[in-house]
Amino acid sequence: MRDPVIVAATGQTYERSCIQQWIDGGHTTCPKTQQHLNNFTLTPNYALRNLISDWCAKNDIEEPTVYANGKIKKSDGSFRYVNGEIGAIEVIVRKLSSRSIEDCRAAVAEIRSLSKRSTDNRILIAEAGAIPVLVKLLTSEDRQIQENAITAVLNLSIFDDNKRIIMLADAIPSIVQVLRAGSMEARENAAATIFSLSLGDENKILIGASGAIPALIDLLQTGNTRGKKDAASALFNLCIYQGNKGRAVRAGIIPALLKMLTDSSSCMVDEALTILSVLASHQEAKAAIARASTIPVLIDLLRTGLPRSKENAAAILLSLCKRDSDNLASLCRLGAVIPLTELAKSGTERAKRKATSLLEHLRKSQQHSTRS
Repeated sequence: MRDPVIVAATGQTYERSCIQQWIDGGHTTCPKTQQHLNNFTLTPNYALRNLISDWCAKNDIEEPTVYANGKIKKSDGSFRYVNGEIGAIEVIVRKLSSRSIEDCRAAVAEIRSLSKRSTDNRILIAEAGAIPVLVKLLTSEDRQIQENAITAVLNLSIFDDNKRIIMLADAIPSIVQVLRAGSMEARENAAATIFSLSLGDENKILIGASGAIPALIDLLQTGNTRGKKDAASALFNLCIYQGNKGRAVRAGIIPALLKMLTDSSSCMVDEALTILSVLASHQEAKAAIARASTIPVLIDLLRTGLPRSKENAAAILLSLCKRDSDNLASLCRLGAVIPLTELAKSGTERAKRKATSLLEHLRKSQQHSTRS
């Protein structure tokens, strides 16, 4: 938080640029408490600003980049004056709202280009108020405008402070709309934007509840290679949050991942295994993985996969078989002992640990069956 301010009406603290965008967007309630704002006075939170500065100094961390009074603070503590640059960018941002399609196309293409070049540009474009306007352009019927707008939002999201502004601009529903119905390039960049925004834990929750997961699974199945990889990255990130795992299972992620594992032309085996490894600890996902006959596929990967694939397959099988006698019995019945024994001897260090633990579970299960 580079410029914390207190909303006088509620006493809540926000990043100045974020809350200003919220107010400028016509909102009359506090984003956190939903309390009606009787006034829109913003007071600098000097105490929090000093705490941030002290913490950065003690931990030898560079303070967040600051734009104020026409200048940007550089990493060496000096300032770079950017009045001319911000003025030029403001002119382009105003053209984003032009009634002329040609002017709008040219402006959003220029913002896309500028946002790709540097962090300073990403700061200045956000300061010029471009993000709420770009979010509106995500639903444009003009495919060129939509593609450039979603790519610009993706570029801007690289700067962490801009992630908050994008979320406050209520961008997620529009990004999901692009993900569902845009051109392939727009869908790819929408998935990449969701990945970028979902790096924040709170955002994982909001994005998961937005309908993004089914749209990402569809791209995972129907996209080109880049689209599939962007969708896989976003789904992995979202499924780190426990509440999104059930959503992904109900949206059909397990059959989609199984197809990626069994398709000989697929180049997505590692991505599929990585997502499965995150899901396998969730009870609903665990049951769905077993029902989909994934265990035989994982055992086959223990025999024939690359070292990383063997490692991930062993980790998933271990999660599936902990405290689950039926899945353990399946391992024995399907001949997993031999490849697990080989992996415990010659696999990666992590693979050795997982394989050894699985073999121990199998041994205990067999002893228990014998006593019974």
